[in-house]
Amino acid sequence: MIATLDLRDRIVGLDQAVPLLDGRRLPYVNLDNAASTPPLVDVVRAVDAFMPYYASVHRGTGFKSRLSTVAYDQAHAIIGRFVGADAALDTVIFGKNTTEAINKLAFRLPLADDAVILTTQLEHHSNDLPWRPRAHVVHVRALPDGRLDEDDLDRQLAAHAGRVALVAVSGASNVSGYIQPIHRLARKAHAAGALILVDAAQLAPHRQVDMRPHDDPEHLDFVALSAHKMYAPFGTGALVGPKEVFLRQPPEYRGGGTVDVVTLDDVHWAGAPDRDEAGSPNVVGAVAMAAAARVLLEVGMDAVAAHEAELVAYALEQLPRVPGVRLYGETDPARAAEKVGVIPFNLAGVSHFLVAAILGYEGGIGVRSGCFCAHPYVVHLLQLDEAESARWRANLLAGDKSDMPGMVRASFGCYNTTGDIDRLVEMLGRIARGDYRGDYLLDRHSGEYHPRGFTEPLADYFLLEPL
Repeated sequence: MIATLDLRDRIVGLDQAVPLLDGRRLPYVNLDNAASTPPLVDVVRAVDAFMPYYASVHRGTGFKSRLSTVAYDQAHAIIGRFVGADAALDTVIFGKNTTEAINKLAFRLPLADDAVILTTQLEHHSNDLPWRPRAHVVHVRALPDGRLDEDDLDRQLAAHAGRVALVAVSGASNVSGYIQPIHRLARKAHAAGALILVDAAQLAPHRQVDMRPHDDPEHLDFVALSAHKMYAPFGTGALVGPKEVFLRQPPEYRGGGTVDVVTLDDVHWAGAPDRDEAGSPNVVGAVAMAAAARVLLEVGMDAVAAHEAELVAYALEQLPRVPGVRLYGETDPARAAEKVGVIPFNLAGVSHFLVAAILGYEGGIGVRSGCFCAHPYVVHLLQLDEAESARWRANLLAGDKSDMPGMVRASFGCYNTTGDIDRLVEMLGRIARGDYRGDYLLDRHSGEYHPRGFTEPLADYFLLEPL
């Protein structure tokens, strides 16, 4: 029995009928929530209610500007509360998404010339690549099952003692779903004299994030998160961290809104977060993100977690019944609570690209396939040797993705049900039997498959202009 959490009537677009290859229409099943979530009804209503009063924020004297400014400032405060930040010591900086937030911190964090950044083999590229130009990056290894090797973290902290400036870790993997012991890792980082950043893009929609007080050894120094993964896809993310870090130096982006005083010879920068939100901000996105955070706080992250854990357990029980399915990462339903609702798998003898295409075109099921912006981790989980990895990298760089390794990823939101999983399992069974309709053509440049002769009836649904 799935925990009693029913948010389906609070999600926009659920059960929207979509066209299939055979001409039928079926309610869409979205199992691609790790990439982006649909909006909450509450969020859309908040945006609709706000839009008649939208105006420029800060310094505008009209009523709409005054109201928008208060709403924007409230959004900062709500996101701070959502992650347990200290309003007196921390700042909330809005930007486009988690990727931009981590890049901002990579620019703004003061680093010594010999600084070391410890990140992990589990990371999304967005919590790895921004650090490479700034410092010597060391990747803490993953265990064979995909979990973090904490013993290796201890070894790396000791090996680079005195130089580790930051430990940058994901709160939950976007590939395997494993939840990191972020507070234990924070204690280890602080004991070594380092700060910790948690990429909470995958964690925040599924589990409570609590930065804890600054004097707690398990305090999280920085947290980054995205609204589009927490049911508010309006182009906003946030970086939360100590004000004093951002007040030490000028911002990387400079211009309107970042200053208090400018002369022809001098600049006096504004305080936090203003100096780090250059130009006209995405006020609507901030309002949307705050509205989503309020709903999740109202529903309760413990309820979300319990619902999701039962969904994951059910999926781990049902998917192995499909002949040829191989699951990666945690496969024990009894340990479902140790991961967020992300399940990577492959189907023997069928390209992950093709499986995903058939699920979409013939099952009305949205999933994702590939390496999920985490190439080293996926290669590790697939247990590819160096020769095989070198071969596909060479092919890819030559413009041929046809044999690119990867997986299919099914990922759940707070609104998914066992019925969604049943649809997935039934369709995978058909694919395993070869019981599908389309003749699929491979695009070697993208690696993707498309059914021969099929024209998507996109104009019947939505287009800005006719094709």
